[in-house]
Amino acid sequence: MKAHAARARTGLQRGRPAGAVRSPSERNATGSTFRPKNSVNGCYFKKKKAGGEARSASERGGGAERAFPRAGPPCPFPHQTRQRPGEGITSQGSRRRAEARHGPSPRTNGQAQPREGPCPARRHQPGPAARARTRPPAAARGESPARSGAGQSGQPASLQPCPGARPEGRAQRRRRGAHPGTGRPAPAPSLALPGRALRGRGGGGGSSLGPGLRRSARPWRRRASGARRGGRPRGGGWRGSRRSEVGRPGGGAGRRRAGRAAAGAGPWSGRPAGVLRVGWKAARPGEFWDVVAVTAADAEQALAYRRQLAEKLSRKELPLGARYHVFVDPPGPKIGNGGSTLHVLQCLEDLYGDKWTSFLVLLIHSGGYSQRLPHASALGKIFTALPFGDPVYQMLELKLAMYIDFPSHMKPGILITCSDDIELYSTGVAETVTFDKPGFTALAHPSDLTVGTTHGVFVLDPSSFSGKGGLEYTSCHHFLHKPDIETMRQCGAVCVRGNCSQLSSSGDRDDSEVDSECVYTDSIFYIDHSIAKQLLTFYKQMGTLCCEIDAYGDFLQALGPGATQDYTKNTSNVTKEESQLVEVRQKLYSLLKGTTLNIIVLNNSKFYHIGTTQEYLFHFTSDSKLKFELGLLSVAFSLFSDKAETLDQSASIIQSILEPGCFIGPGSIIEYSRIGPEVSVGKSSIISGSYINLKVDVPSKCFLTSLSIKINDQVKYVSMVFSVEDDLKKTVRLLSDVHSLQFFGVSLLECLDLWGVKVSDQLFSSENTRLGLWTARIFPVCSTLSESVRMSLKMLNSVQHMSAFKLNGFQLLSVEELLTYKDVEDMLKFRKQIYDEIHLQRQKEKSDL
Repeated sequence: MKAHAARARTGLQRGRPAGAVRSPSERNATGSTFRPKNSVNGCYFKKKKAGGEARSASERGGGAERAFPRAGPPCPFPHQTRQRPGEGITSQGSRRRAEARHGPSPRTNGQAQPREGPCPARRHQPGPAARARTRPPAAARGESPARSGAGQSGQPASLQPCPGARPEGRAQRRRRGAHPGTGRPAPAPSLALPGRALRGRGGGGGSSLGPGLRRSARPWRRRASGARRGGRPRGGGWRGSRRSEVGRPGGGAGRRRAGRAAAGAGPWSGRPAGVLRVGWKAARPGEFWDVVAVTAADAEQALAYRRQLAEKLSRKELPLGARYHVFVDPPGPKIGNGGSTLHVLQCLEDLYGDKWTSFLVLLIHSGGYSQRLPHASALGKIFTALPFGDPVYQMLELKLAMYIDFPSHMKPGILITCSDDIELYSTGVAETVTFDKPGFTALAHPSDLTVGTTHGVFVLDPSSFSGKGGLEYTSCHHFLHKPDIETMRQCGAVCVRGNCSQLSSSGDRDDSEVDSECVYTDSIFYIDHSIAKQLLTFYKQMGTLCCEIDAYGDFLQALGPGATQDYTKNTSNVTKEESQLVEVRQKLYSLLKGTTLNIIVLNNSKFYHIGTTQEYLFHFTSDSKLKFELGLLSVAFSLFSDKAETLDQSASIIQSILEPGCFIGPGSIIEYSRIGPEVSVGKSSIISGSYINLKVDVPSKCFLTSLSIKINDQVKYVSMVFSVEDDLKKTVRLLSDVHSLQFFGVSLLECLDLWGVKVSDQLFSSENTRLGLWTARIFPVCSTLSESVRMSLKMLNSVQHMSAFKLNGFQLLSVEELLTYKDVEDMLKFRKQIYDEIHLQRQKEKSDL
């Protein structure tokens, strides 16, 4: 469309009036391929005879000519448009636009006759911006303004049906903004809480995410959510649009596309219009992150991350212009996300020298092994698939979208976040989240008191906090890390929901007041470069870290006027206590003491944690609020036959192929898998990366994921199976205590006896102090993916029915070892095969339409 429009403006660009006709000498001088006016029908023809004259239709054997008429006034003979005096030659695009505006009948002896066959104007529908650029004003065309815009039916001439033409299809209706299922215009979506909308040319606002989110030709941009009186956003679906160029409004690409709401499938039905992927352009300085850094625990994990990042960048699924880095934790003891933060600062200085202090950096901590969400262990939680998008989005894209407004309202510094949480918020039209204060700045979300026991809690300064409005800037008196409810009350962290300025004391409250109580919990925080330099100097002075540092607990607890050193000796929340931990905490406290902790209170916000199998199942299948806010789908980019059965819409199918006859229970999630026709999956189960082609009943609450591994340069497969309620982080110190470990509700000692596995020092892959399901060598290595699934399900069946199933003759590996031997290339190849098959089927369906 842009190319056609550019050619249509050729005359103006060369300093000639649009209606001027060039002489033959001028045309020859410029090398034009267009020829003088033909005597037949007043049209221009591109081809010529040997003598240089244009050939008519009769001379060409009566075949259809490719005419290039000047865009003229409405004419009853569009395919043989008359040339008006003084009108110049334009392009094929102008001809198509003229045909789209004029009536459809050819000229036959001065009488309008129905035209046979499909009308080309139906295949080339120009947009209103293109028509406005090429069409002269109504007065210049010698017609009345009333006639220039619409036909007799009151509909624009370009949208009126052609006599004898085939009925308009869904693609044509979608192109002109109508709903695919009807001829009526698509309804404009309303707004929903919480969140902010993608910024487009149109007015109004919306959510930060949802189907309005689209990968445009530029990094996402959003506008503050629209609000009614009192600052409350309107209810309903999400709204979004896109613009054609980075940082420039307009461009003719601000059209909104909407679908009808569908029960249980978010505010959009079918394929959400907001999940469009098109090419990215590089952002202007200050509009997007200079560096996006992802942390990894070891070299194998870093390799998997880099491979997936490279694929996303090659497919232009990520914004261009930013520097994407994967930084590996130094070898040796675990250093936690706090230690990883310090190490990333060192890496940035090594790469960029002093330039890094002028960068806008997004630091995403994804260096854990995801023991509570094992299907993300191999390829990383930051690449966890989400049940929406076509193709599906992953957590990385969601993070970039949620924080898209931050770089343009942030001074150079580092925004620190984790890979397994989602923050949605809504603010007023004039309210902006800004990170421009020195020191630390953190977002605060209202949460229930029980949520506060597993997160950080801010004790806000009552003198600067009013609790009014959707967004408020205040300061924190001191920070509590995973406190109990009594500590929250004693410190004055509890407030009353709906009147947040009334900070509670330790006094008694009745039941109605307890139900409305809340605390403000943490999510992401920002540090400016002056603080970053201090932390980097500290890291250099410390040398090698030998303990885990928590970026939230050990950094933020040292901030604010009410901070004390008491937390430095509290190791109740530490996974593994090291001798150096207390010393490092005390030094950090001395370094950061007195530093301001600025708080951005988001009263209309919600924090979601997707870090465990239970949270994963709940939020993606049962949480109706998150489904509505993000527009989550029951079937996302999958082949799902009508003959395949499900109990209800709570199941979630993500980039998978389900053959006719299979059964998926309610509340289950299937991702990157092939499910055969004789497979029945129970409720609340998770199946990831597997191929099940046998007749089997997968029990409820089953967790099944398959990995490709490479041993001695040979690709093998292992499928690990657990209950979604099993605790893979639980460990014991002695072999005699193995009976306390549970596998699918049964003592691991009993399971080993059923499988014919002896309890010995060789049973576990780690040292004797870490004996658990994570390190138990119980999963057989197989030559094919489907065989590995069959063996693991037989293991589970033997436990459920207490029948023997011997694993003699198989090489057995632990989950810990699987991550060491994992073959990233083969796992991504399997996903790509599923993607290609789904994409091919989608293309076939579109061509059939």
